[in-house]
Amino acid sequence: MRIIFMGTPDFSVPVLDALIGAGHEIAAVYCQPPRPAGRGKKDRPTPVHARAEALGLEVRHPVSLKTEEAQADFAALNADIAVVVAYGLILPQVILDAPRKGCLNIHASLLPRWRGAAPIHRAIMAGDAMTGVCIMQMEAGLDTGPVLLRRETAIGAAETTAQLHDRLSEMGAGAIVEALDRLDALTPEPQPDEGVTYAAKIDKAEARIDWTRPAVEIDRLIRGLSPFPGAWFEQGGTRVKALGSSLADGVGQAGEVLDSGMRVACGTGAVQLTRLQRAGKAAQDVASFQSGAQIAVGTLLNGE
Repeated sequence: MRIIFMGTPDFSVPVLDALIGAGHEIAAVYCQPPRPAGRGKKDRPTPVHARAEALGLEVRHPVSLKTEEAQADFAALNADIAVVVAYGLILPQVILDAPRKGCLNIHASLLPRWRGAAPIHRAIMAGDAMTGVCIMQMEAGLDTGPVLLRRETAIGAAETTAQLHDRLSEMGAGAIVEALDRLDALTPEPQPDEGVTYAAKIDKAEARIDWTRPAVEIDRLIRGLSPFPGAWFEQGGTRVKALGSSLADGVGQAGEVLDSGMRVACGTGAVQLTRLQRAGKAAQDVASFQSGAQIAVGTLLNGE
């Protein structure tokens, strides 16, 4: 098929590679424009932009698809279908209607649960046992279109958003190739009205650890926000990100360090911190972190 690919972050790159590996023709790649990054604040192309250029594909990054010029340029590609995965712009109806077979979206949740911007984070933070990917026919609503194909997977007890992100990216790549191969035989299934939830964009204010909460909630928060933006606490006036954890036994005052291995008491239960990062420093395993920080047993970590 002749495909317009629309994606921006790392999550989208394996999908682009899979489409090319399956023999599809990529008419053009749409992604978000380069933005300032790094210490020098120089414009840096997005992961999809960099990968598409390496593959010799045409890259377009309009700031909007609402102008007549952008819509005419899109239609002129004469595509059979558009594949959209974490693109970052709302597609107007004229864009959705331009490809002969419409636009398909790869969404990293089991729709209608976790429609919206942060489905992987929210699934872990909510303690979901299962998640997956859906291949959805796009329409004007937010992730409301009928589902052509869904694939499920269990969320590991110690899995972080980074780890689940990579698994779902590969799963989505395989699912879209399968969906395109079977497109004429697949039956679109409307999403049910029951079970709709919205995965709101992560607010950095959510990342502060409140040690008075139950350990199970804190563990989910830490894993769900790893690596970005990173759940954090304060110790000695310094912000420390907690990037890995597991549930542990232990009783103490909320936020109390129970041993030298950074087992910390919560409102109920305890969490074992496994990966930490001081502001301006690289992330470290607990043993390496403690060899320098030496947070003493009995210290109260202040997440307030």
